Amino acid sequence: MDALIAEISQRGKLYEDGYVDSEEEEDMPQAERDLAEDAQWKIFQKNTFTRWANEHLKQATTSVEDIQMEFCDGIKLIRLVEVLSGQKFAHVNKRPTFRTQKLENVTMVLKFLEENEGLKLVNIDSTDIVDSRLKLILGLIWTLILHYSISMPMWEGEEELPQDAKGKGPTPKQRILAWANSKMPDLPVRNLTTDWNSGIAIGALVDACAPGLCPDWDTWGPRNPLGNATEAMNAAQQWLDVPQLIRPEEMIDPKVDEKAMMTYLSQFPNAKLKEGAPLRPKINPARIRAYGPGLEPTGNTVNSIARFTVETFAAGRASLEVIILTSGGATIPCEIVKNEDRNLTYSCSYVPKTEGTYRIIIKYAGKEVPNSPFTVNIEGVPGDPKKVTVNGPGIEENGGNCVGRRTFFNAFTTDAGNGLISCEVIDPNDRKDAIKPRITRVDPEGPFLIEYTPKMEGVHKVVVYFAGQPIPNSPFSVNVGPPCNPGLAYATGRGIQEKGIRVQDTVTFKVHTERAGGSGELFVELKRPDGSLEPVKVVKISEFIYECTYTPQHPGQYVLIVQYGGGLIKSAPFKIIVGAYKESKIRAFG
Repeated sequence: MDALIAEISQRGKLYEDGYVDSEEEEDMPQAERDLAEDAQWKIFQKNTFTRWANEHLKQATTSVEDIQMEFCDGIKLIRLVEVLSGQKFAHVNKRPTFRTQKLENVTMVLKFLEENEGLKLVNIDSTDIVDSRLKLILGLIWTLILHYSISMPMWEGEEELPQDAKGKGPTPKQRILAWANSKMPDLPVRNLTTDWNSGIAIGALVDACAPGLCPDWDTWGPRNPLGNATEAMNAAQQWLDVPQLIRPEEMIDPKVDEKAMMTYLSQFPNAKLKEGAPLRPKINPARIRAYGPGLEPTGNTVNSIARFTVETFAAGRASLEVIILTSGGATIPCEIVKNEDRNLTYSCSYVPKTEGTYRIIIKYAGKEVPNSPFTVNIEGVPGDPKKVTVNGPGIEENGGNCVGRRTFFNAFTTDAGNGLISCEVIDPNDRKDAIKPRITRVDPEGPFLIEYTPKMEGVHKVVVYFAGQPIPNSPFSVNVGPPCNPGLAYATGRGIQEKGIRVQDTVTFKVHTERAGGSGELFVELKRPDGSLEPVKVVKISEFIYECTYTPQHPGQYVLIVQYGGGLIKSAPFKIIVGAYKESKIRAFG
């Protein structure tokens, strides 16, 4: 028993960005928590993860009753990974009876996940699975869920979230919360546990994904949580094909597990409504979203087209009305074009003829939408779009852009006068609403930063406007390649070794990108001990191999950063210790 407690206390976190114990048990000593096989978080996760596995194992015409015991010989674990990855294992012990045969099966799966799929498995090996260690098996399944169900490219309708100071994007939990809150602005949630206990939030989410499926959710009371959750989850399962990986009675439990909830909720972004669903009409103008340069307080100018978008997807079917009042109280026309897209958007535009403060009133079903009326200050002489310049991979035809990876470009307007930048990204299916660019400007005198994330392969059109008019060369054709996995690119050669390099040595290394897939740009940066940069010569010597050469000029610790497709390659960044210069006494002659 002492040995087991010691082992548990040494493990700590199982996964760097993934699996840790539930917060509800943090007051219990670590060893006691791990020894309690009936700990509530384990029960929640075991039930949910088993259902998740069975949903995928249907494709292999098999199932599991107990993931703790039935994965120990590796057979069903192999079948699950085959379904998830789309790859087949050639050499499998199909009737393992000896422990060595079971270990071979499980070891093969774990090696495949790490080397071929790029998963990071920490503190888990084949003996943990063969010996049916529940906590570690749950950790492995959670890693599969994160990789194959949650940490995927941008969901349809997902809005861009800012990166942190280290350039890291949002966590899976933040993504799910942000997406859920964007779908149900009338009922914001702060967590993935207690805010869902009443069953009202899941009703709001179901109705947001399929307006009319649960139209009366806002009339539900918190005293009937089981009835609320059951109605919403049954509707989601029947008409949105969202299996109940967590049960209604589990969702309303105050101690419901966060990871179990994440597993269930991650199914909704890709849910599609079946034909014949019993939709009930409900009009809710409070669910309207209106956005765009034409509604911004500043930046719009006289005689320039001001554009904005009204999104009605979650508000029900009704008529849209836009009233634009000048500073003198007169009305001017607004062109409204209904787009036949998934988010049921309207493209609106108007041309102000005089300076002053305008009021834009937007009504849906006769009622004003959130933030209406909008106050817009119209300035004098409009800027000149011909004087706007842009640069960056996001508008380059062959800029190494790939599916699921954010790209960007800058728009410089300093010499162009008054006006705002706006942008549309049209995907290969001619959809304007699938990709929502994010436009920011840190310095009022600096450039605009436009960021967007492609969601499919093919040629995209990037349309850039300034003061309502297209800039030169707009629209830009941008080729987008398949998804790129920078972590599968790797480097070889003396130039990445930690030791053995001296000042004035000319060293090389090669970067291999074939395994990374997709198309991406290679970025190499070598930092000297004082933080300045050492030049690195990069030459592409074949389709998938780059040769990099540098000659260090100062002794000390260098940092070599190598990125492909916007992300670090395997094992990067590299630490390199450069020794002092030493003149060689070796001479060659003859």
